[in-house]
Amino acid sequence: MADETIVIIGGGLAGAKAAEGARKAGWEGGIVVIGAEPYLPYEKPHLSKEILRGEQSLPETLVHPNALLAKQDVDLRLGVRVESVDLGAHLVRIADGPSVAFARLVLATGSTAVRPGIPGAELPGAFTLRTVDDALAIRDRLRPGARLAVVGASWIGAEVAASARARGAEVVLLGRGRVPLERALGPEIGGFLGRVHREHGVELRLGPDVVAIEGEEAVTGVRLEDGTVVPADVVVLGTGSRPDLALAEAAGLELGDGGVLVDATLRTSHPDVYAAGDIAAQLHPLFGGRVRSEHWATARFGGLAAGGNAAGAGKPYSRVPYFYSDQYDLNLEYSGYPVAETETVLRGSLEDGAFVAFQLRDGVVVGGTSVNVDGANKGVDALVKAAAPVRSEVLADTGVAPEDWASAALA
Repeated sequence: MADETIVIIGGGLAGAKAAEGARKAGWEGGIVVIGAEPYLPYEKPHLSKEILRGEQSLPETLVHPNALLAKQDVDLRLGVRVESVDLGAHLVRIADGPSVAFARLVLATGSTAVRPGIPGAELPGAFTLRTVDDALAIRDRLRPGARLAVVGASWIGAEVAASARARGAEVVLLGRGRVPLERALGPEIGGFLGRVHREHGVELRLGPDVVAIEGEEAVTGVRLEDGTVVPADVVVLGTGSRPDLALAEAAGLELGDGGVLVDATLRTSHPDVYAAGDIAAQLHPLFGGRVRSEHWATARFGGLAAGGNAAGAGKPYSRVPYFYSDQYDLNLEYSGYPVAETETVLRGSLEDGAFVAFQLRDGVVVGGTSVNVDGANKGVDALVKAAAPVRSEVLADTGVAPEDWASAALA
């Protein structure tokens, strides 16, 4: 394989980890990583947290130092736009350069932020947050007394609100539903997070839709469907993201469940092509169906797996999806994959701000959210992997340590 090349399209976390995974699996041929951004691969969770608060610079968020990539003999091509993929010819066609031949291909094209189609969404001062350039532009405007309106009470919206308050900005959090993150976490935990934001000075206006961004030459406010105008100097549009499937679709790969269809090893419908990160709709060994997760851990560990399997490892990727969020003094972690019609079992107290909320379906733990409970996430992960009925009373017992859940709670 020394004369063959793995090409990785995507210069983010999943792409960088795919290169690392291929080398760890023994790939001796060339590895080319093609990224649209001009920066070395960096970790995006820092954008809404440390970067936005001014606590870290870009070099501190890099996936690998440049020296390590050079040591691994990775050809990193940054600021390059891929025009198309020719699966028949095994070629990646570059917009302004020669095509690149591949023996194996890993698609790690990630997601793009959704900018809503409402009047004023393109005005100066209205931002999405997906890249380091976005984060730096927003950060420069977040000064004491600045008025920030965050559209979307999502993960990004809640984290941006917390970081903006840390910089002294006045913040209004706008969104649908009754509480922040209601769809992701349910009304109880969403209500807890809403109270925390209010306690830190965030104004919550949830319910009425945003219908326009006000202003002529720059943002001056946000208009709601009830006619209210919320004054704002800066608007952050936390209105979701969309997996970047254009190259995969044009190449003729099978799509479905919101992504590129892949098997348990992250192989696509073409035997020489793998997909990782946000775009991969995986046939997951643990969940018995398709899983697509746009989170840091999926990019990190899925990237490693896809690169290793492109190099011939042939190992199923079976990690439980994982997500974390830091807001104020809260450390929130989630493991699992949400499914419909779950029962919630609570351990600890929402009022005290230290708890675990287990999600059960037919008596089996399918996920769990922990806030400020040491070791809880590992315990939740073990229960999800066990995929067996549990005793709810044991999960609710604060006297049982997280490391003992799997042995004590299994029915």
